Amino acid sequence: MQNMAVLGAGIMGHGVAQLLAQAGKNVKIQARRESSLETARELITNSLQIMVEKGMTTAEEMEQALSRITYTTDLREAIDGAEFILESIPEVLETKLATYEIIESVVPKETIIASNTSTFPLKELTQNAKHPERFVITHYFNPPQIVPVVEIAQFEKTDKAVVQAAYDLMKEIGKAPVVLNKEITGFIVNRVQVAYLRECFNLIEQGICTAEDIDIATKGSMGFKWAFCGPLESQDLAGLETTRAMVGNIMKDLSNTREVPEFLNKMVENGEHGIRTNKGFYEYDDNGAKAIHTRDDHFLDLAKLIQQKEENKTVKSEK
Repeated sequence: MQNMAVLGAGIMGHGVAQLLAQAGKNVKIQARRESSLETARELITNSLQIMVEKGMTTAEEMEQALSRITYTTDLREAIDGAEFILESIPEVLETKLATYEIIESVVPKETIIASNTSTFPLKELTQNAKHPERFVITHYFNPPQIVPVVEIAQFEKTDKAVVQAAYDLMKEIGKAPVVLNKEITGFIVNRVQVAYLRECFNLIEQGICTAEDIDIATKGSMGFKWAFCGPLESQDLAGLETTRAMVGNIMKDLSNTREVPEFLNKMVENGEHGIRTNKGFYEYDDNGAKAIHTRDDHFLDLAKLIQQKEENKTVKSEK
């Protein structure tokens, strides 16, 4: 597959468009407003420029990637000739369904339609579809041009060849895809993340520690280890006898609430939405611009390290 369409030019959409273009794909990115496309163009250019500065790509490769991206406000123009379509529009079901109706009226039945949704199951997304078997979810993580993993979700009507094609495409563009055998709310990562956050919130509510304490503890322990040694692999290395004892001793005291914590409700109601309002668990004075830049800079450094390790591994295996 060579010709791609990305619908939606927001944080996820423009990042995926950049990712595909860097992998040599022809990409049409569509948004309703020209201003959104201009912002996407600027963000993609800036992101690639930083990668050039870090030695992760060359200036020539940057220009080639930029030349592969076409920007349009016309949905039909964006999907014309596309072999793979990624829908990354706002999480409003009615809007998604209306978009799919237009897509299916234009493209042949062989065209794969993927959604980046983390909210709606495929059963709902395909309720009006003519060819539900060609729908799949490819769930990226922000920023998608940097974070390696993509979760691929299917349901009982999804054609296995479509799942395989999506998997092969993700591998081709340099991602680390994981395929869910069954569709489930939150997929893998968000389920584990919410379980972790539940206990973080519980510790804050009990006055055990602050949000900053949790961040420091996480970054200096699990966050440090898990980039190269996942949670289950870590337990193998520690010894499962130790794991069984730890789980047995602690699990009974963990939070098992199914409700959003009251302090989080109050934060949102008081307009403490994080970077969008300059206040959340931390305070900001620039809508988080500095924090986002710092995050992406660190992520790129880690991605570069991983890239170098993979290249060294390849060289050693060829000797």
